[in-house]
Amino acid sequence: MTHEHARTGPIRSEYTVGDTTILELRGDLDIAATQIVTARPDALTACPHTDLVVDLCPVPFLDCTALGVLCRARARIRERHGRLRLVSDSDRLRAIVRRTGLTA
Repeated sequence: MTHEHARTGPIRSEYTVGDTTILELRGDLDIAATQIVTARPDALTACPHTDLVVDLCPVPFLDCTALGVLCRARARIRERHGRLRLVSDSDRLRAIVRRTGLTA
């Protein structure tokens, strides 16, 4: 297992367990934060790790740009026959994710 800790900004941490990478995000994922976050899912979905878990538990808000980043990550992972999983303890965020089709 590899760890990267003490990131600043919207990326809390990132680590890999087997073929799964876990990306923990935090704070409001609005257009400003999304500009910072976009590069990580792009890089991670280009790697041989086929599964990506995005932990949204410490995320109180996400806007359409953040949803776009997640949709792009899902499409790139599907091209590699992998899986994107989103984790949230917020009923509101889970409902938004369901409505966008990201749970399918």
